[in-house]
Amino acid sequence: MKYALALALFALGPATAAEPATPAPSLEQLVLAQDQAVFAAFNACDVAEFRKYFDPAVEFYQDNDDVSVGVDELVQSFDGRCKDGKSNLRRELDASAVEVHPIQGYGAVQLGAHRFWIVADGEADELAAQPRFVHLWKRQGERWVITRVISYGH
Repeated sequence: MKYALALALFALGPATAAEPATPAPSLEQLVLAQDQAVFAAFNACDVAEFRKYFDPAVEFYQDNDDVSVGVDELVQSFDGRCKDGKSNLRRELDASAVEVHPIQGYGAVQLGAHRFWIVADGEADELAAQPRFVHLWKRQGERWVITRVISYGH
């Protein structure tokens, strides 16, 4: 009996000692990955990719501009700052100022600060603004979209 038990434990040992499961990314990691992707599209003037990260009925509130309602209006203002597929602005997240909190049954809220730089060929980038922001992210299955933006402190 002892021999059978030892054999069974030996046989199970490698199975239970196999590679540990990779932990699921935290909510903060998920949201920050989405943030990085949407602003990579922003910085690259990739209108089609940028559009994917916003709900069709997105609302964008900004202290130094008009309110934008709907993804078409938001994308129109985004596209207007791109010349020949090149951006005249670059966004940089201030990682030390970011907070991500769950919104039960909806998604998450991301609060933070970022910097926008004016980009011109042959010139050093110039700091244009350091606003704060609130992004309301909605989880739709495996996909995340921004439904509300508040940008202030320009």
